[in-house]
Amino acid sequence: MLQQPAPQTLSEVFARMRAGLLGALPHLITGIVVFVIFWVVARIGETVIAYAAPRVRADTGVVLLLSRVYYYSVLIFGLVTALGAAGLNVSALVAGLGLTGFALGFALKDVLSNLLSGIMLLLYRPFNIGDRIRMGEFEGTIQTIRMRDTLLRADDGHLIIIPNTKLITEVVVNYYDRQPPASDKDARQV
Repeated sequence: MLQQPAPQTLSEVFARMRAGLLGALPHLITGIVVFVIFWVVARIGETVIAYAAPRVRADTGVVLLLSRVYYYSVLIFGLVTALGAAGLNVSALVAGLGLTGFALGFALKDVLSNLLSGIMLLLYRPFNIGDRIRMGEFEGTIQTIRMRDTLLRADDGHLIIIPNTKLITEVVVNYYDRQPPASDKDARQV
């Protein structure tokens, strides 16, 4: 391979830069087009999730979470794909993202466990706001179900904060019965 001599003048330096930019321009345009396509797909998917959510009576918190996870996942995948289409070697980037994800997952395992438990509570709804529950030594009325924890109001007025992982993995007694009480007339018809 022949090596070109170093440029002697400033105009030669700019001429080489211009030639390099013009050579990379088609790849750059391809990368931008690919990213725009992924962005459009992310926006359409976000709109579909928001449109379909009321039809399946999904919880607003779950819909918002799913919508954001979908949107940013598609954008990140689109960015990596667009960088590859633009001519960059993305294998090191993908490996770095994998290692970073593993390290963050390990470091934040309790937080992620509570977050996933919160999602499960919002999806399965073993209890609702206003229900009276008991878990271990704690008993109270549910004030709020958040992604990471659930707030109970005890009879003495104290606020009890229970991590959602505990509510998923331990026995919880729900004193609220969602089924209407059967009357004597209903029992006789059966």
